[in-house]
Amino acid sequence: MKLTPLQKRAERRSRNQTMVDMNLVSLIDVFTILIFFLLSNSGGVEILPSPRGVRLPESVAETSPRETVVVVVSDTEILVDGRRIATVADALGADGDLIAPLKTELDRQGVRQAAGQGNTAQAKRLTIMGDKDIPYRLLRKVMATGARANFSDVSFAVRQRLQS
Repeated sequence: MKLTPLQKRAERRSRNQTMVDMNLVSLIDVFTILIFFLLSNSGGVEILPSPRGVRLPESVAETSPRETVVVVVSDTEILVDGRRIATVADALGADGDLIAPLKTELDRQGVRQAAGQGNTAQAKRLTIMGDKDIPYRLLRKVMATGARANFSDVSFAVRQRLQS
């Protein structure tokens, strides 16, 4: 039985279609980009920025920090996410436990985080980086102001002490 040229072409095409033609260069590029992305975004330890003027207390805590609003209390000023909000003298001189400029900024930060994350329970986390020599009543005022701004999960930043 003699095949026509059209039938021969159809037979060759069906025989060659069983082999899968893959371009490995494209796959290698995709995997390289994927590995680079995963390595750059999987930093196992969160590091909080620590200003020079703040000496943190030491602790043996093993819990790593989370992404939160960071309030830095040095011996002269109060910062929220790196911006100066109030001076320590003004905060200590204010009547009551509320630091008004701090509450205003925390309200703004809380709304921004709630909008960005969508889950308000996770958005209301606050980390206080207080110098180890600040007076307790200043720390109490900062915590009370955070509570009035609806930050229910308050953490303190500490320097990890190595156990020997």
